[in-house]
Amino acid sequence: MTVVVQWSGREARALRLALRMGVRQFAEHLGVADSAVSNWERRGEKAHLRYQTQHDLDTVLARADDQARERFRLAMSPHEPDISASTQDLRVSPTLPGSPPRVTHPVDGKVMVLVATGSFMCGPDNGLVTLPGFYVDLTPTTNAQYARFVAASGHRSPLHWPHGQFLEELAEHPVVYVTHHDATAYARWAGKTLPSEAEWEKAARSEKGYLYPWGNQPTAAKCNVRESGIAATTPVHRYRSGVSPYGVYDLAGNVWEWCRTETTPGRYVLRGSAFTSPFEMAAAAATNDASADMQDDDTGFRCVVAAEILDAQLAEIV
Repeated sequence: MTVVVQWSGREARALRLALRMGVRQFAEHLGVADSAVSNWERRGEKAHLRYQTQHDLDTVLARADDQARERFRLAMSPHEPDISASTQDLRVSPTLPGSPPRVTHPVDGKVMVLVATGSFMCGPDNGLVTLPGFYVDLTPTTNAQYARFVAASGHRSPLHWPHGQFLEELAEHPVVYVTHHDATAYARWAGKTLPSEAEWEKAARSEKGYLYPWGNQPTAAKCNVRESGIAATTPVHRYRSGVSPYGVYDLAGNVWEWCRTETTPGRYVLRGSAFTSPFEMAAAAATNDASADMQDDDTGFRCVVAAEILDAQLAEIV
């Protein structure tokens, strides 16, 4: 499959045409304004797209049918060589200048973003904590991603999956009804870990020490919490305006996320709040905990890996 190393207006236009979409339909498909698509195409190769937009275009291309992907490949082949998906998995993902580096993990295929070594304000008292660099999953683990783990490892499916299969319309929703043991098993299979409480909080607050992932304004519309009135999980890329400074999604709302930090024997930290939570719990320093055996419709997870470990793995493979 053709993989785009750096999306510009030229590649975005080629994808739109390959999908047989007009500007308005393509904009709606991406969740951006019509004017943004028109501007990309007008500027062509000079249009530098945000890394979140580049990731969204990667996803649209990956989900396109075979005919659309072939049309896109043919449109691009006169200009650039084909790069196999297996090769792209081992490359540093393209980013704009000043953006945190992103990589695609070689085991579970999830996009991860670098949280660099450094200090940040942590906890309700804003104590200064220093952490070594690590990569964090850009989104919570989805049903589709968890299904690949289940198929590869033979691990049990979440209890709410009918006949052991997730509903297709929930493919990009975070997996739920997973215990701490389930989340840890996934992390071990992928060669990752669950985040420590401090790692999770730094991914949400960054070195800037924001109160919320998006900044200091208490804006409930930027996340899926009780006040949103949705009363269910949402796709992990829905709340683009609510990402953290690292570009990480759903660090407020949608689902609680398991951490590896133990509070008392058999109980572990939960972070991030959920669609069932009041907005006040969406604050980046807010914390919760639960028994490792707990499984609920508002609890999921994401993973991290030490930067030195993943960088070394990718360097060896390349």
